[in-house]
Amino acid sequence: MVLPKNTFQEARKSRGRPRDWDDKTAQNTIKSLDRALAIFEFLSEAPAGKALTVLAHELDQSPATVYRVLVTLEGKGLVEFDQTDQVWHVGPRAFVIGSRFLRRTTLVERARPFLRHLMEDTGETANLGIEQNGQVLFVSQVETHANIRAFFPPGTLSRLHASGIGKALMAEMGAERRAKLLAAAPLERFTEYTLTEPALLLADLEEVRRRGYAIDGQERNLGMRCIAAPIFDVHGEAIAGISVSGPTSRIGPEQVKTLSLAVVAAAKGVSAAIGGAPSRQDG
Repeated sequence: MVLPKNTFQEARKSRGRPRDWDDKTAQNTIKSLDRALAIFEFLSEAPAGKALTVLAHELDQSPATVYRVLVTLEGKGLVEFDQTDQVWHVGPRAFVIGSRFLRRTTLVERARPFLRHLMEDTGETANLGIEQNGQVLFVSQVETHANIRAFFPPGTLSRLHASGIGKALMAEMGAERRAKLLAAAPLERFTEYTLTEPALLLADLEEVRRRGYAIDGQERNLGMRCIAAPIFDVHGEAIAGISVSGPTSRIGPEQVKTLSLAVVAAAKGVSAAIGGAPSRQDG
């Protein structure tokens, strides 16, 4: 059946956005929802959770307002309250929703076969990560079958300077953006091998750019080593990194050369799969 023109247009309107959908002025926003999302996002950045009074103080909101938001979010499973420590955490429902986003993300979908092949080829855990707010966000992983293995489940955050993927991404950043990230917070020390001096880190990043891959040599966790390479998009920008991680007993200095070839090849494969431009190292 063919709908009359006017009927067809009305049907299209009912499925789409309002006429002024692109108007982002205050009249088209919901202040209470905006406040709730701001609280939720702020809480999500605190891995150890936050007490109600701390949240209210840091957000400059009244405890009563913050509490009402938290209770509402708790009812949807987006946050949860730890009775023992008396702090609020992001809830399991947030991960479920986030996973739905990952399922529709081309990068994650296209990278999955390369991650699996990389794990099978090297025998070590393969990881995919992106930069988010000055940290590495791990978005996908294929674990090795070995008893001792690295584990970075999707959603894990790691500081850029103490991560193989983080250093691979930092090495490809513009000098201005990299300087801004370094100035944002002190370089936290995790082990005796962590590069906490900006000059030493910058020298290491230059070496990363030269050879095309980064090494996390026990800089985040003692006894663990990681080799990572950047993934490039259609504009030739590094938008993600791929890596293998494992114990230093299996990934010693003599294994780095061989494993780095597999990691760089996987990064190039993912770049090509998402229509990425050739990397700088490819000319």
